Amino acid sequence: MRLLESFAARSPLSQALPASARPPLAQGPERGAGATPAPDAAADAPLCVRGLTVAYGGKPAVFGVDATLPAGSMTAIVGPNGAGKSTFLKGALGVIPRVAGEATVFGKPFARARHRVAYVPQRASVDWDFPALAEDVVMMGLYPRMGLFRLPGRRHRETARACLARVGMEAFAERQIGQLSGGQQQRVFLARALAQDADLYLLDEPFAGVDAATETVLVSVLQSLRDAGRTVACVHHDLSTVAAYFDRVLLLNGARIAEGPVAETFTEANLQAAYGGRLATAGLAAPGAIPATPAGSPPAPPPGAAAR
Repeated sequence: MRLLESFAARSPLSQALPASARPPLAQGPERGAGATPAPDAAADAPLCVRGLTVAYGGKPAVFGVDATLPAGSMTAIVGPNGAGKSTFLKGALGVIPRVAGEATVFGKPFARARHRVAYVPQRASVDWDFPALAEDVVMMGLYPRMGLFRLPGRRHRETARACLARVGMEAFAERQIGQLSGGQQQRVFLARALAQDADLYLLDEPFAGVDAATETVLVSVLQSLRDAGRTVACVHHDLSTVAAYFDRVLLLNGARIAEGPVAETFTEANLQAAYGGRLATAGLAAPGAIPATPAGSPPAPPPGAAAR
């Protein structure tokens, strides 16, 4: 049990939301399509961010970002490398300090609504050598309901197994998390988020470095959450799948470029504003069409390449 408590204490969600003063509302260099709803309409949104600025070493990584995640939506957070996508999520949750701005979850500070949020960090940020079974990792998602110092009972283990089954990992329940492949680890972490039974799911690059079968499972589960009225947002890199996976998009490049429904916002003009010369737009035939891969991105693996 101490092992689980220690692992849970290292989760980003174990950190309290820092206090921050409310700054004047700020906008990115271009408002773009799909404007953020008016403050009164967004007040009780699953996530409402206003004037978010986060800096590293005195240099802003994101600045003046406004964004709103409506209920029952699935949003892709996209932009070039270094655009501040992961920083935006962490700053909104208070995982890292803000220079300015505020964020509310269902109209409340995160510290008062954290039980309604499930956060899945980047896989690369997790210590996979930590000795824990897949089932134990999933049960960490139950702590907000069962209490950190209560021993899990049969009902809790049944819930954990059901969440593992939902992502196709029930057979690996008693496997050490560090012995699993990258795709399997990502499935387990999504199962942990499912165990939280949250209303808002925030995932940082959930599809990075996973095999095609795992990506299909993850997308299916996340879309089922959205269809059930939950709210989902993912930091995402593959522009070719945005229109197929998501119904909304938030384009960032330090500031907010555009935000709104994919059909209205995922356009050549907004992509050029976000990526500039780094975007190859051959094949972008109409607003909302799927663009080509950004220039400089690694080529697709050859047929038959080993899954990761």
